[in-house]
Amino acid sequence: MEDGKSSSQSAGKPIRCKAAICREAGEPLVIEEIMVAPPCPYEVRIRIICTSLCYSDITFWKLTVPPACVPRILGHEAVGVVESVGENVNEVAPGDVVIPTFLSECGECEDCCSKRSNLCSKFPFKIHPWMPRYENSRFTDLKGEVLYHFLFVSSFSEYTVVDINHVVKIDPAIPPDRACLFGCCIATGVGAACKVANVEAGSTVVIFGLGSIGLAVAKGAKLCGANRIIGVDVNPDKFEIAKKFGVTEFINSKDCGNESLSQVVKEMTGGGADYCFECVGLASLVQEAYASCRKGWGKTIVLGVQKPGSQLSLSSFEVLHSGKTLTGALFGGVKAKSDLPLLLKRYTDNVDEFVTHEVKFQDINRAFELLMGGKCIRCVIWMDK
Repeated sequence: MEDGKSSSQSAGKPIRCKAAICREAGEPLVIEEIMVAPPCPYEVRIRIICTSLCYSDITFWKLTVPPACVPRILGHEAVGVVESVGENVNEVAPGDVVIPTFLSECGECEDCCSKRSNLCSKFPFKIHPWMPRYENSRFTDLKGEVLYHFLFVSSFSEYTVVDINHVVKIDPAIPPDRACLFGCCIATGVGAACKVANVEAGSTVVIFGLGSIGLAVAKGAKLCGANRIIGVDVNPDKFEIAKKFGVTEFINSKDCGNESLSQVVKEMTGGGADYCFECVGLASLVQEAYASCRKGWGKTIVLGVQKPGSQLSLSSFEVLHSGKTLTGALFGGVKAKSDLPLLLKRYTDNVDEFVTHEVKFQDINRAFELLMGGKCIRCVIWMDK
């Protein structure tokens, strides 16, 4: 046992394990044996139980311009068990079940101490290839080549190393294939509806994009008591699925004829929606969502991951005269350590329908095919099952 921190025989030593590596943008991941270094001070080494595939992983898997980089270990929605910890780590111990999160909570900075923000200023969110404190990697391949991190998590590996500010201890009784969804999907969607928008009972909500995040928003809006939840998508098949999550009406954005999407929404809602959520990651759709909100009090919440360099173009006249709100909601406004345990307690029993597929780790590329094929909401990837 080292410093009383771990009884693991592997503590303080590199671990040889398997990881799915993105070596070329858009090419199938390659499963290889890698070396995972022991945790440095303030770090935790985690054995991943299962991870799910988020469309943000696909976005950066395809990306060929900065902040893209290869070879990289993607994945950021997971649950695991602490294998060992570095010095100065007291929050968790070996054997604890944890969720690694891409957003930090240091508990000390002005933002973390405020109820108004979930954006830690001491360890800010970045699309970063390194560990947050040391600007280096804990991964190498068997040739000694450095492998880059992704969103401070890199869960497409049997073992990963995460900074303690990105680790949330959870109840081990929670099924891991449900708990992992709270690392991004559920927290982002439900949090955006309940915490950022603060959707009111009886209100009208429009969700642009009925992928997993959009469906999580629908779930949150329904829990808040929204009266009308209108889903917008290019795939009409998604409406039947979305009904299970609370969506009451559907707009096929390809069938708007000569009208803009926002005109259709305004006609349906008698002047605009109370709340609009953009869940795709298109600047043009953000503009349509903002235009679809009701003047005076309408709120547009941006959740979709935009490509680097995307720009919004809004009329300053409309911004001034409409009195509407446009805001982003990274991780649904959820504070990782403060809010996730409560979210898990409240909503774990409401997320079964999100998991539509499960695969073994060696079949991880199948998860990519399923999600891109539009038939999958969330595919859970089991590391050892």
